[in-house]
Amino acid sequence: MQHQTIRPEQTVSNASLYAEHVKIYPQRIWGRFRVVKWTALSVLLGIYYLAPWLRWDRGIGRPDQALLIDMPARRAYFFWIEIWPQEVYYLAALLILGAVGLFLATALLGRVWCGFTCPQTVWTDLFLQIERWVEGDRNARRKLDKDPWSLRKLRLKATKHAGWLLIAAVTGGAWVMYFNDAPTLVRDLAHLHATWTQVGFIGLFMATTYLLAGWAREQVCIYMCPWPRFQGAMFDEHTMLVTYESWRGEPRGKKKGKDSDKLGDCVDCNLCVNVCPTGVDIREGQQMACIGCGLCIDACNSIMTKLSRPLELITYDSLSNSAARAASKPPQYKFVRTRTIIYAAGLVLVTAGMLFTLSTRATMDVTVQADRSPLFVKLGDGAIQDGFTLKISNKNPQPLEYRVSVDGIDGVSMKIIGADPQAVRVAGDSVGTFRLLLKAARQSLKNKRTDITISAISITTGEESHHAAIFNGPKHDDDGHDDD
Repeated sequence: MQHQTIRPEQTVSNASLYAEHVKIYPQRIWGRFRVVKWTALSVLLGIYYLAPWLRWDRGIGRPDQALLIDMPARRAYFFWIEIWPQEVYYLAALLILGAVGLFLATALLGRVWCGFTCPQTVWTDLFLQIERWVEGDRNARRKLDKDPWSLRKLRLKATKHAGWLLIAAVTGGAWVMYFNDAPTLVRDLAHLHATWTQVGFIGLFMATTYLLAGWAREQVCIYMCPWPRFQGAMFDEHTMLVTYESWRGEPRGKKKGKDSDKLGDCVDCNLCVNVCPTGVDIREGQQMACIGCGLCIDACNSIMTKLSRPLELITYDSLSNSAARAASKPPQYKFVRTRTIIYAAGLVLVTAGMLFTLSTRATMDVTVQADRSPLFVKLGDGAIQDGFTLKISNKNPQPLEYRVSVDGIDGVSMKIIGADPQAVRVAGDSVGTFRLLLKAARQSLKNKRTDITISAISITTGEESHHAAIFNGPKHDDDGHDDD
């Protein structure tokens, strides 16, 4: 056998490394999945645009916006919950909760997130509806794009993009409202008093919404989003997916002529492809570009209804049930499986952990930082003094007083600059920072480094917090003298 040597340039001579974008014109369709999509869109956009306007009374002098991330004050407010910077693990747990919930939903229902609740899907649907209202349905839009420029085409295009920009501007403004008081921001924008930071972020999110939902569309799902590339690992034969019943639909063709009885139920009308927002032909099998929105099911069912044929040629079901129907066996739905049990258990554990930590969350905290230079000072009477920065976090809305104490060294004395250690006052919802000086006799220090515990107890509530620290001193030599 002769072996032919193939040069590297020959292997790519006929292959293009760049796929030219082909614009997709999704066709309007109506059905149960379209209703679900419109319902999800309305609910999600309603929450997004209206949530910053919800009020929550937290007392005088505190923000009354229910959902607010106050960057200058370094606080995040979620109704009755107030998150401090050092409690960022709550936000991390919230992200983990969302991820595990998404894993569970994907294992059970396939790409339900992508098809119905992903922000890219929601805003693209909204932008597409604006486009249909202005330019018409699929054929009208295709014709308009092919027509030469005219006053009518210019007017329609300008109207469409004006609608897109308006939605994008409202979207960017709503996002910034989660970081600023909503009524105040609107008033400042109306009077041209908004800061350049606020205007800049509104412009940033306005631009991204306009570009991603208006221009990029399905390219975000196909090329930019990483989720389709690993979600297949969460699928199995029992996952609910948008599937084509090829055993029933093939071979495709119109029911005409003497061989029409040999054809399947698919009449090859291509409506399932025309309505797909990503241009997928579901009849070719599962594909990464399919977002599982189910519009092809609505399209196919509308044709089957007109032809008086059984519905669900394209259906939302598991691959195992599709194979069972092909073999004339009854379908079986197995929602409780090993992977779904693992995901559900993870969801329960993370939720329980968050609820437990929130319910037992302390309303005060003590942190202590020792001076780095000098580590200690030898006083005239031979005693050793260490300096610390003491911080007491008061997470209550009202001011409280705390009693500070230290343990670990016999006879240690304490001094707090500008405050009485028995009644250290800290304003509500703030951190009190104090200069703490500890003094100990040289004889009471057995080692160069002595472990101590600095504690603060709320005089009002009795809640206490402790912080371990190190008291530094001179080193002894073998003769019992200090080695400075």
